[in-house]
Amino acid sequence: MSRRYLFTSESVTEGHPDKICDRISDAILDALLTEDPYSRVAAEVVVNTGLVLITGEITSKAQINYVNVARNVIAEIGYTDANNGFAANSCSVLVALDEQSPDIAQGVTEAQEKRDATSDDKLDKIGAGDQGLMFGFACNETPELMPLPISLAHRISRQLAAVRKSGELPYLGPDGKTQVSVIYEDGKPVGIDTILISTQHSEAIGELTENSAIQEKIKADLEEFVVKPVFADINVKPDENTRFLVNPTGKFVIGGPQGDSGLTGRKIIVDTYGGYSRHGGGAFSGKDPTKVDRSAAYACRHVAKNIVAAGLADKCEVQVSYAIGVARPTSIFIETFGTGKVDDEVLLKLVQEHFELRPAGIIETFNLRHLPAERGGRFYQNVAAYGHLGRTDLDLPWEQLDRVELLKEAAQQ
Repeated sequence: MSRRYLFTSESVTEGHPDKICDRISDAILDALLTEDPYSRVAAEVVVNTGLVLITGEITSKAQINYVNVARNVIAEIGYTDANNGFAANSCSVLVALDEQSPDIAQGVTEAQEKRDATSDDKLDKIGAGDQGLMFGFACNETPELMPLPISLAHRISRQLAAVRKSGELPYLGPDGKTQVSVIYEDGKPVGIDTILISTQHSEAIGELTENSAIQEKIKADLEEFVVKPVFADINVKPDENTRFLVNPTGKFVIGGPQGDSGLTGRKIIVDTYGGYSRHGGGAFSGKDPTKVDRSAAYACRHVAKNIVAAGLADKCEVQVSYAIGVARPTSIFIETFGTGKVDDEVLLKLVQEHFELRPAGIIETFNLRHLPAERGGRFYQNVAAYGHLGRTDLDLPWEQLDRVELLKEAAQQ
């Protein structure tokens, strides 16, 4: 019997209060790693009307100006008008940082296996920065092997920012949210039920002063300059039955930190798979790569994506777990939801044999510590908005399909 259902995912723009915090946290991380690749960083940011608070734990030889880093990010996002209650040059920036706990540092620097002299492998020298569990996921719904709902939500958010910054729609503000509901039949996307865009805008647009006229203008512009370009190369498209909702409250002038406070790490579902896959609970931004909340989640995505790209499953979810100070995962779990072309136990063995899941190995595989000079001091802040996974606009190491042929060959043996 055919099963028909809807699945929805959301995204937010870089000007959303929570994303401002994520961007600042990761810009701080980039700056510290550029000067000192062995920096230990857990940078948290809070924003509110006219205020930025930088807190957390940082141990580094780098000397950076945290206030300037924050102001530069805010200006780049587009908050430059003090009349909006939050602007790069007028907001207060407070810094309240501690050093990393020496108890945690000991476990990270010298892993339990090494202390017990049970291993001479250099990759056992770095233990996990905390206990926890992480997930990675891939499916064949899109070319980037991501679920279609979150892929579309991110594409719309990126396009929303692009037309604002290019001047095509200059009346748009930095704050915005998108949401897409996809129609599925028997597990396959077949249509678009609803597209929702909430975007900050100026009080009046050109000669328009009536709120109803303003909203009609915004809706028409978003359909023409945002939605149509996004779906130009997508097989599953909106049709006459698709609902298109724009600013459902009727007005969105007050936005950003003036409209709502923001906090680092509060958009973990937006950052990953839009709720389509499970989540271990740990946020990414502001954390150096010894924090497995971040690095191991990237590694799990790499594993799942290569498995799906190799044709060994249509969907694949990978879970790992760690103990603080211990390098090797305490568990690895593979789930293919009945779509696997080989047994999940076989895939588990392949993962154990061909993927490095110790923190030091992940850092080395993806070069997460030594930022390439050609990136201009930017790496982590580039993924702080519009998703850390499945990015088609960035060259990310955990998105590389470098194990596909190896897995195909190994699966046949």
